[in-house]
Amino acid sequence: MGMMPVERLHLKHVLQTVCALEAVVLRSFGPEGGQVLFIRDTTEAMLSCSGTRILTALRLEHPVARMVVECVWKHSTATGDGSKTFILLLASLLRMIHTAACKEPNVSCTYNSREAAETAAARRLADKLLAFALEELDDLITMGVIPYGHCVSWKDFTGNIQSPAHTSNHSLQRLLVSFFQTRLGYTHCDFISNLICELLTYWRCKNNPPSLSLQFINDNFPALHTPVSGFPVTCSRLVEGQVIHRDFSTPCSHTDCEPVKAVVFTGCLQSKLLNAGEVLEVGYGKRVVGENSRMERSILEFSAWAERLLERVIAILQSLGISVLLSAAKQSAAVLALARQANICVVECISEDELSLFIQLSGATPVSDCLMIEPEHVATLTFCRPILLGAHRYVHVAFHDLEERARVTPCSLVICGPGEGQTDQYACAFQDAIRMVLTTLEPVGMTATTASKEILQLHKTTSSTPPPLQQCLLESGYVIPAGGTFEFLLHHAMLQHGCESSVCDNTNMDIPAVTQLLAKALLSIPQKIYSHSPRHFLETQTRIFSFILNHSHPFPSLVYKQELNTSAKQSCDTNECPLEENKQSMHCCTKADLSQVLILDFGLESVSCKYQLLLAVLQCVTSLLRVDTVLCTHSASQTKSHRLPDIS
Repeated sequence: MGMMPVERLHLKHVLQTVCALEAVVLRSFGPEGGQVLFIRDTTEAMLSCSGTRILTALRLEHPVARMVVECVWKHSTATGDGSKTFILLLASLLRMIHTAACKEPNVSCTYNSREAAETAAARRLADKLLAFALEELDDLITMGVIPYGHCVSWKDFTGNIQSPAHTSNHSLQRLLVSFFQTRLGYTHCDFISNLICELLTYWRCKNNPPSLSLQFINDNFPALHTPVSGFPVTCSRLVEGQVIHRDFSTPCSHTDCEPVKAVVFTGCLQSKLLNAGEVLEVGYGKRVVGENSRMERSILEFSAWAERLLERVIAILQSLGISVLLSAAKQSAAVLALARQANICVVECISEDELSLFIQLSGATPVSDCLMIEPEHVATLTFCRPILLGAHRYVHVAFHDLEERARVTPCSLVICGPGEGQTDQYACAFQDAIRMVLTTLEPVGMTATTASKEILQLHKTTSSTPPPLQQCLLESGYVIPAGGTFEFLLHHAMLQHGCESSVCDNTNMDIPAVTQLLAKALLSIPQKIYSHSPRHFLETQTRIFSFILNHSHPFPSLVYKQELNTSAKQSCDTNECPLEENKQSMHCCTKADLSQVLILDFGLESVSCKYQLLLAVLQCVTSLLRVDTVLCTHSASQTKSHRLPDIS
């Protein structure tokens, strides 16, 4: 292992690296953003406007760049959205931190000491920003953003399954359309949004919260979708039941007239039988003719015994009416021959994900002892037949009487695209949309921090059971008009909070500076959204701020929290939620719709995703600025250079 010289890492180095990533993703950011063309060493071209896909495709040499991409990838994997905004906001924050750090009074004139002082000042400022966000950001979003949005729920995409177009005016449909516009463009976003709404409707479990269904789809997405290349995306559709991405190893002779019974084997049937039976010992060394003949006779007897054992298992399967055998392993030729004679279809080499999904949907238990097959091992299927999707033939199964057991209607998603790259891009966008909706509908713990602490402290002296503060303060599922509305609203809330803090708390003079810095950084996002028309940026900002002044309550802060405390004292003894009435006043819909004052309709975006994005960016800033030294290492056998791919 070779070792490179030590590299001191200063603020300007971090800023330069992040700005280079910003220049890459900026080309595809916003409603007017285009796709990025990657040309690989194999001359293969890849088009994409997904921020995560673009960033992870880069060949990055600098460890800081790789660290940033790792942070983006983790955030995008968790929430399904925000990778490009992550980079842009990160670059804007670092630029403002650099500017503020350079103005520190203790920065000396010596070059080396000045860089060190700037980096130290930047670290202190980043720590203050993160501390402020962890303590105050949820309050600011709850009080300054939530009242201007509205809540989506599972009812927004339930209804007539045969007519998914009924959701065209619903909030979830607009949320998905906005998401797909920035990932796949305008052309097919309505079609794809309708398709995913229909998918979620089929998988809706009546007695469970929607988050469980969404989590199930996300966890099993590799087994729930089938990519098909060579067709337009409008050929994508849902098919009943499950598509197993293998073909029949023995002929399929089933009809759809009657139910089909199937069993699942996790290993090779013959190997399991041999392991459970006798072991044939074969010695080594010289043998006389008599010994060789005895060994040959022993082998023949063993083969006959193994064949009889296989025939016994096949007879057990026939007695139970089983006509389909699903296997994770490849079966021997003897097993396939006997199954063919018994008219039993065999599907082998099924992936672990697909077999796990089949077991969950069918309710059957995999067979562990081949000679002890019980009724709980048998799955009843409505049909089991081949299906041709593109150039491949797969196995298509549907589950019998599943509605009574699971109260869902299982279906699989067929995703079509002109080429393999486009098909994969559509599939990634589908799964990211599921993650985004899941993040939107799940509560993220955005509570009024100070009020919560005070009420909990008060409740400790009066009752042993604390009230459900999180549910009272903020329900999940809030969305806000897209196109920079979230940033405009939070910018205004932060400026007001900074002014109030400077008046009410003269001891901490850092709060106004921190809020102003973060508020200014937030405006960089709508500035880039409206970069093609700066006039629209100014008009939108003016209209939103005017709307806030004309249609909202005064910004609630200390007075609001005092009212919460008074309400808590009056209701703790009655075991009622002390914030219920205040929640209604805080989250009530405004008299006019904020989206009506916007110049352009970009759809909706998730408040929860934005909240998590801000926290992730601030945590990334703090982590980057804490790095002091880069120690580069390389292997002695590593000769291939790392470089960025050609980007057109």
